[in-house]
Amino acid sequence: MTAHTIGTRDAWLAQRLALLQAEKDLTRRSDELARRRQALPWVRIDKPYQFDTDAGRASLAALFQGRTQLLIYHFMFGPDYQAGCPSCSSIADGFNGVATHLAHHDVMLMAVSRAPLAKLTAYRQRMGWTFPWASSAGSDFNADFNVWFTEAQQHEGDIEYNYRREPEAAWREGQEGGGQQAEDQIAAMCGTDADTFQRDRPGVSAFVREGDTVYHTYSAYARGLDGLWGMYQWLDRAPKGRNETGVWWRRHDEYGAR
Repeated sequence: MTAHTIGTRDAWLAQRLALLQAEKDLTRRSDELARRRQALPWVRIDKPYQFDTDAGRASLAALFQGRTQLLIYHFMFGPDYQAGCPSCSSIADGFNGVATHLAHHDVMLMAVSRAPLAKLTAYRQRMGWTFPWASSAGSDFNADFNVWFTEAQQHEGDIEYNYRREPEAAWREGQEGGGQQAEDQIAAMCGTDADTFQRDRPGVSAFVREGDTVYHTYSAYARGLDGLWGMYQWLDRAPKGRNETGVWWRRHDEYGAR
């Protein structure tokens, strides 16, 4: 016997119409947030960042590949990882098709990680991905955009992530399935320890190019990435929602047959 409320079609429809109004209100608020993102001032990038790409060494401007807009997903894959973060991997599973559409709308979508390009390329091949992925190894890019922190910063509690200073490595605070046990589990899935794993962080940053000048326009981190995590958008519409206890997700080639 189900413990959930059972009702008539008329009762369901009455509640659904009320929910529809709330959904419409949320959509309007989301539209307003998008306008506020786009109204943020642009910050000129003067540091000469260099990346390793499939086409060789490249500047930040070269990552645009002829477009005027660039979206970078800060993928957690440190040089000491043996595999990419499974959470970032589940987000990146949605990039292939989206990247094609964005590329034809003057927007380049690219992942950037600190691991050497050879590691990134091998992992991308394993995952069956085709979107471009650059290595920021040897540059300040990840540190400057607050997605990589030193061991000293970690031990001294000198980490500012998601626009706030954290007293400890707690970037999953408030997330379903979060906590130190989850961190240990995910770190093990990357072939490293929790402290090493947590020095890299996820995020997304947006840039715009006018001539030879590149500007930073927006960055988001932690729960600010929820909208990019496609599986959760679907689960939020499923009857049981996210329905999580601990870390249940895996890389898409690690699930058993169902």
